[in-house]
Amino acid sequence: MVRLPLTPAEIDRGRRLGTALREARGERTILEVAVRAGISPETLRKIESGRVATPAFATIAAVAAEVGLSLDGLWAQLSDASDGAGATVTAS
Repeated sequence: MVRLPLTPAEIDRGRRLGTALREARGERTILEVAVRAGISPETLRKIESGRVATPAFATIAAVAAEVGLSLDGLWAQLSDASDGAGATVTAS
């Protein structure tokens, strides 16, 4: 399966996702949150830095739950900053 290149909007949304998760993590370490969410610290580091712009839904859900974010609230936050054209979810 060939993966299409990400659009600039998807890259921007990935950066905003990473920022939202990093801010919600607060003073907790990447290691602590990643282990409790069941992912590797490197994966969380890449998501928070925007290097993984379209992480898997289960990964986002696990991290969001661990840092106390609702998926609805997180999506609304990411969608509010978009151009309002109706974003689509990209699976990874």
